[in-house]
Amino acid sequence: MKSLFIKSISFALVAIGLWSCKKEGTQLTSTISPAGALTASVTSLNLSLANSTATALTLSFPAPAVTGYPVGVVSTIQFDLKGKNFSNPKEVVLNTNTYAPKVSEINAMLLSLDQKPDISTQLEVRLKSAPAANAITYSNVITLTATPYSASSWIYAPGAYQGWNPATADSLVSLNSDGIYAGVIVFTQVNSEFKITPLKNWNVAYGDAGSGTISTTAGDNLKAPLAGPQQVVVNMNTKTFVIEKPVLWSLIGNATPLGWDGDTDMKFINDGKGLWKVTTNLTAGELKFRLNHDWGTNYGGSGGNAVLGSPDNIKVVEAGNYTVSLDLTNLKYTLIKN
Repeated sequence: MKSLFIKSISFALVAIGLWSCKKEGTQLTSTISPAGALTASVTSLNLSLANSTATALTLSFPAPAVTGYPVGVVSTIQFDLKGKNFSNPKEVVLNTNTYAPKVSEINAMLLSLDQKPDISTQLEVRLKSAPAANAITYSNVITLTATPYSASSWIYAPGAYQGWNPATADSLVSLNSDGIYAGVIVFTQVNSEFKITPLKNWNVAYGDAGSGTISTTAGDNLKAPLAGPQQVVVNMNTKTFVIEKPVLWSLIGNATPLGWDGDTDMKFINDGKGLWKVTTNLTAGELKFRLNHDWGTNYGGSGGNAVLGSPDNIKVVEAGNYTVSLDLTNLKYTLIKN
């Protein structure tokens, strides 16, 4: 009986072995070509706000050749600054064999890589071909030269707070010219009236059309619900607006007019550079910058470098009238005596 049981087990194992060999013999394999040669229609790119909707360049590569069992191949275009060795690339996954980004897309990519407007830079691009995580190949690398531009655009808000003069009105800025504009305006009184103009003149002016909308045919002016600094946001795509409480940066310290017990508010400069400025009298002493009149977020520092939460106060050596600026984009500050 024991012998019969062993023979039965042996037969079963042999049968399983024969079946496995048969399946292995019918398995299909795939042969996939590595990433092909990447070509660019141009390598010197012409970037400007005026041609932002035009095609910046066309990148092309041959389709991967797959023989045997069909396997999907993911083709990805990678961009990175020259010399970075694609350590943290920007990637675009494709479902075709060409990529033709707009000027605005390349410009936005350069700005996201911390490249400054109006300064020429070099960008490297390559193709990543990935049929599987352990079978990735890369194409040749192409170097592109481009000069990013500031994508900001402006509209204006002449009103009673500044004498209804479009030429000197505060502006609202759209940092990427997407039709949405914002800026902080200091209104002199409750219900202070104003309009929106695309240019610094009265040729075209938008008033309050009701229910948060604006129109060039509206008879009513827009009104600020409160006196003091207010953030105005205008969507020119939908012709709508909102007025809301703004973010505020201020000076505080024994060098400022109100000492350590009060804030001297700064003005946001709607120029697309992210600067806050104020012109005020300072005495010899120290100061800091703080957000929304609260110590929760504050900057100290020295030598023009703004440091978040720094224990070091910023020194004012000599009393006088100063223009003080805070650049939150680059974490810099200036104190310029007038």
